Amino acid sequence: MASPTQILIVEDEPLIAMMLEDFLEVLDKTSAGTVDTVAGALSRVADGGIDAAILDVNLRGGEKSTPIAEALAARDIPFIFATGGSDDSVDAQFRDRPVLQKPFTMDGVAKALDAL
Repeated sequence: MASPTQILIVEDEPLIAMMLEDFLEVLDKTSAGTVDTVAGALSRVADGGIDAAILDVNLRGGEKSTPIAEALAARDIPFIFATGGSDDSVDAQFRDRPVLQKPFTMDGVAKALDAL
């Protein structure tokens, strides 16, 4: 697969989402949308046009992004987990996936996307 260019951002903190959008632009990637809930992300995944995704592990209201990861995996769409916590906050079935630690850096995002 060629390097992913259409990246879905699943992040419940607006400033972090905007920062990721800026990073993607600098890295010659395009945001395929930004959503902040599991339901919104699942709808966006169903719409298609996504090459990869960055998933915040823990979303507002106690939601975890695991259902989004399952939907992406079922479609063979690569994804990165983003977390400010430990790697064990990622569901056990996805611990082999790349993890991007907060706070993000441009270099960290670039390396995580390259790992896909």
